[in-house]
Amino acid sequence: MNRRPKGPVLPGAEPFRHEGGEVGVLLCHGFTGSPQSLRPWAEYLAERGLTVALPLLPGHGTRWEDMQLTGGQDWYAEVDRELRTLLGRCSQVFVLGLSTGGALALRLAVKHGDRISGIVVVNPLNKLHGPAPYALPVLRHFVRSTKGVTSDIAKEGAKELGYDRVPLHAAYSLRNFLRVVDGELPQVTQPLLLLHSPNDHVVRPADSARALSRVSSTDVTEILLEQSYHVATLDHDADRIFEESYAFIGRLAPSVGKESDAGHVGQQEGTATGG
Repeated sequence: MNRRPKGPVLPGAEPFRHEGGEVGVLLCHGFTGSPQSLRPWAEYLAERGLTVALPLLPGHGTRWEDMQLTGGQDWYAEVDRELRTLLGRCSQVFVLGLSTGGALALRLAVKHGDRISGIVVVNPLNKLHGPAPYALPVLRHFVRSTKGVTSDIAKEGAKELGYDRVPLHAAYSLRNFLRVVDGELPQVTQPLLLLHSPNDHVVRPADSARALSRVSSTDVTEILLEQSYHVATLDHDADRIFEESYAFIGRLAPSVGKESDAGHVGQQEGTATGG
C-alpha cells in the first residue's frame, strides 16, 4: 500500500512536474533525501521542452519518523505509478536516478523493458556495506534511528534537503530491496549512462562497478565526476550531469531539441528550492 506523508512537506521538498513535449523523463531521488536534490536537473530538462516528473517518495520530505512506516515496495510503487503516467502520455520515456533513485531506475528498467528508452544513474546504490546491515534484522527492534547521510557535497555552501537521521526499519527494507535489484541487473538491456564520483563518502565506487558488470546493456557510457562527492547533482559536476544526460536522451530520441515548445516553461507544480 502506498503510504502518504503524515507531516507537512518541507519547503523545497515538493514534487515537480512539467508538461512539455512527447519525450518524457522520470527522476528518482535518494534514500532520506527529497526532490530538492534533483530539482535543478529536472528544471534543466524542462526548460529544453521535455515532459518531466520528479515525485516525492513516500515517507520522505517531511520528518524521518514518517519513513519508519515505509519501505522499498512503497518507494518503488510511487515511481512505477509516475512512470506509467508518462508512458501513457509520451512517445519515449527515460528514467534518471541518484543513489537509491538509481536502484529504483534500474528496477523500473527490468519491469518495463523496452517501453523505457534509456536509463541515467548517478552514484547508484547497489548494497549496504560493512557489518551494520547484518545487524539490522535485530537492531531495528531496539534502535529507531542512526546518524543521517545527507549533504555529502564538495561544493561550498551547497546543501541537500534531507533527514539528519536514518530510520532503521526503512534501512532494513532498503537492504532487502537492493538485494532484489542486484539479482535482476542482468535483465537490464536498455542504453545506460552511468556517472559516478570517485570521492563518494556514501556509496562506494564498487557499487557502480558492479552495476556496470552485471547489466546486459550493450550501449553503455561511464563518466567519472572527479570534482564531486555523493550528491553530484548539487555539486561541481552538476552542469556536466545535466548536459551529458540531455545529449544521451537526444541521441536516443531524435525529436528532442526539435519540439516547437522547446524552452517553453509550461505548467509546473511545486515551488523553487531554498538552495
